[in-house]
Amino acid sequence: MPVSEKIEETAPQEAIRLTQAAIRQAQAIIRKQGSPDETCLRLGVRGGGCSGLFYSVTLDNERDERDHLFEFEGVRVLVDRKSMKYLAGTELDYDITNLLEGGFRFRNPNAKRSCGCGISFQA
Repeated sequence: MPVSEKIEETAPQEAIRLTQAAIRQAQAIIRKQGSPDETCLRLGVRGGGCSGLFYSVTLDNERDERDHLFEFEGVRVLVDRKSMKYLAGTELDYDITNLLEGGFRFRNPNAKRSCGCGISFQA
């Protein structure tokens, strides 16, 4: 399904949020590696990692009919239905304070415990 389909209306407590730093970084990555008119940032949750689940951030040009679609200042964000259960209410930030630990950071209210790496969590 083309990603240009209607943006979903999602209740605020279930929505994904991006900080200005995350939006700027996503815009830069999409400009460099994709086509701004077609490419979306895909956020997801996969099994594995130190705490049982881990976050994924990728670029994608295809939208599944069950994906949630959000838009932030021209950055379209896709989240699959299963991942949305874990990511509802999450804020995505981008931090480069420390080069070793910099990058996208998930502030997830559903995480019961997080690993020190910031990528793995337990729900």
